[in-house]
Amino acid sequence: MKKITRIAAFLAIACAAPLVTCAQTTDIHFHHLHLNTVDPQRAIDFYTTKFEARKARFAGMQDAVWAHDSWILFTKVAAAPPWELVSPVWHFGWGAEDMKAEFRKQTDSGTQFFAPLTKLSPDNAPTEFFYAYVQSPDHALIELNTADHHHFGHVHLFSADPVSAGEWYMKHLGATRRGATPASREPRFRNDLQIGPSMSLMSDHVNLIIYPVEYSKKAYADHWKSGQTTLVTSRGRTVDHLGFSVPDLDQTLAALRKDGVKVTAEPRSIANGQIKFAFVEGPDQIPIELIEDHTGKPQ
Repeated sequence: MKKITRIAAFLAIACAAPLVTCAQTTDIHFHHLHLNTVDPQRAIDFYTTKFEARKARFAGMQDAVWAHDSWILFTKVAAAPPWELVSPVWHFGWGAEDMKAEFRKQTDSGTQFFAPLTKLSPDNAPTEFFYAYVQSPDHALIELNTADHHHFGHVHLFSADPVSAGEWYMKHLGATRRGATPASREPRFRNDLQIGPSMSLMSDHVNLIIYPVEYSKKAYADHWKSGQTTLVTSRGRTVDHLGFSVPDLDQTLAALRKDGVKVTAEPRSIANGQIKFAFVEGPDQIPIELIEDHTGKPQ
């Protein structure tokens, strides 16, 4: 496996107003990551012992993980889901104030790493920046990186057109772009891997970072099947989809349909009507769950 790098921390300079403002998106929030696993209890134990997260009951219906105001939900599957890095979802991650100490702690506890502790910042940088990739029992990729916190904080995506994908999340899901200068569509490279064009967005406390698919094609060339040229949907894979909460599902779907967004699953209700949800297709065929959730945060 080739050495993998990232520069997400250096992309975000300052919060700026979104390029697109849409009244219907002001109350949309990041709600959850949904994973597929052969053993939900093992997965829950993994996330709640390895990272800052706790066990909780989602809607009083199923065991789940509560990670800094977001859910991690699980679906039990019969066979190990595919995990190769050829879908729009690359990884998700937690921060660490002291990465060297965090890496030692994780290593001592038997954590398996996809990529070891790696220094990304230049030698003359005023502060050091490190990252490492943890591999979950189901081969989900979880990044630990230098930060001023130790909570769940980002989701890193791939896209054939990162700028347009970012604008989609801004327009339809209320994300705000980080960075004061206009988004560049010029290719950029680091260590011979293409890292731009890129976008860095915020949805509540979650940083959505979007890299060009060319990064994956080179860094993970052995994951791409012969003849495969485009990203595949994440549906059915280890990281299945992202979820965003909306105040009024019917109103949100009506607005999205008007804008030409494809609705892939019509609304359904669970938990005695306390939860309504539907699915739409986002950039690069990523499934997006829209959920009207009246159950509140876990106690």
